[in-house]
Amino acid sequence: MTTSSINGAKKKKVAIISTGGTIAGSGRIGEAGMYTAGVLPVDAILEGIPQIRDQIDLDMISVCSKDSNDITPEDLFAIKEIAEDLEYDDSVDGIVITHGTDTLEETAFFLNLILNVSKPVVMTGAMRPATATSADGPMNLYQAIALAANPDAKGMGVLAVLSDTIYSGRDLTKVNSIKTDAFEVGDPGPIGYMQDGNAYLIHSPYRRHTTYSWFARSVPDHLANVQIFYVHAGCDPKLLQYMLDHYDGVVLAGSGSGNYAKDIQEVIENYEGNCVIVRTSRLLEGAAFESPVFDPKRKTIAAHRLSPHKARILLLLALSYNMDRDRIARLFKEY
Repeated sequence: MTTSSINGAKKKKVAIISTGGTIAGSGRIGEAGMYTAGVLPVDAILEGIPQIRDQIDLDMISVCSKDSNDITPEDLFAIKEIAEDLEYDDSVDGIVITHGTDTLEETAFFLNLILNVSKPVVMTGAMRPATATSADGPMNLYQAIALAANPDAKGMGVLAVLSDTIYSGRDLTKVNSIKTDAFEVGDPGPIGYMQDGNAYLIHSPYRRHTTYSWFARSVPDHLANVQIFYVHAGCDPKLLQYMLDHYDGVVLAGSGSGNYAKDIQEVIENYEGNCVIVRTSRLLEGAAFESPVFDPKRKTIAAHRLSPHKARILLLLALSYNMDRDRIARLFKEY
């Protein structure tokens, strides 16, 4: 286990890229339930942690001020451009990205695939708006800044700090809509923990990311249209057929280990078009593997441990670069 602190001989500099979200939300003073996301500037949140400026120099950069459900691919590629410029700025030691928690895991995985950055990149957000009693944003931001200034976080891809825990951008998942401790990673476990400005790192991400990612090399000319079909008892096979006929890729959010009913299987086995189908599990833990029972004709690609929405991102990028099916299947084993 590696332990390190923000207190050192040389004062560090961290760039904060803001996108809005609950961490910048404002509502009735003291209340956490009713608020508008993305209203306040990061400076307002930093007022709750004035000591941070004595320890670390901060550079503020705003990309947008949105609810995270409104984040677009254009926003994400704007972050890529800014972060890659900061990679070559010798005065900057690390990068923090503030973001709403609803889609933080999707942005974290997307950036983990497209950023050509080796400096620490740490995302954070909040479950309570800045105007709530016991708002969690200031501590999350403090710890994210501390981790971004920590050289031990270099080369680990996109990380996230929330509720004293360090997560891999590939693995974290939001599992609770109310509690401040709202994220989990399932089987892999967290990257480490924070206590105030001290980082306790346990392990390093293994799968390809950032500078090791094929997608970090360039920006695609277009983005493919990939959607998710959610499997449940009684789901309509005609809806799946429509999606296969109209989209470049479809991700099946299957039950169990990526399973589905016989009428869904019939649609898949009879499909002869160009839409690429990926099988995932809708569960937090476990995986979707190749299955001779549910996919005897090998019409689908197994997503292994990627969630439906993260599998969608990987498939979207692969199709945007016109990769063939065999290459895409290998990606799900590499990323």
